[in-house]
Amino acid sequence: MQIPFFRRKPFFTEAENQQIVDAIRSAERQTSGEIRVYVESHCRFVDPLDRAAEVFTALKMEKTAARNAVLVYIALKDRQLALLGDKGIHEKVGNGFWNEKVRIMLSHFSRAGYAEGLARIVTEIGETLRAHFPYDKNTDENELPDDIVFGK
Repeated sequence: MQIPFFRRKPFFTEAENQQIVDAIRSAERQTSGEIRVYVESHCRFVDPLDRAAEVFTALKMEKTAARNAVLVYIALKDRQLALLGDKGIHEKVGNGFWNEKVRIMLSHFSRAGYAEGLARIVTEIGETLRAHFPYDKNTDENELPDDIVFGK
């Protein structure tokens, strides 16, 4: 007897996935900063910022040379999100910046515009990273992968 194989539905269509990855790559071409997007169904913590910190460390994002990595964390079914910037970028922009970006994301998500909201926020984070950590073709290297990380 063969057991049927069930695939869970992907979070995004292929086009939406590409839209987000393209936004990451475009943003990173202008800055030495790094942006990662992590998407899962459920957040294991009450506070999504705690889960984002755990993911940030698991992805070794604190190891960038300028400490300028940013994690965009989303738990879709729980309707939770968090933005976590490493020490280098957080010292430049402060809590107000992150809170404003969360408000923008929530606005998109309330209209079910998840991919559009993620792409827009990645672009805006990239612009801010560029202002504080501009790209230098002689020294910059892509320190972290540009793909979306999908949890469970």
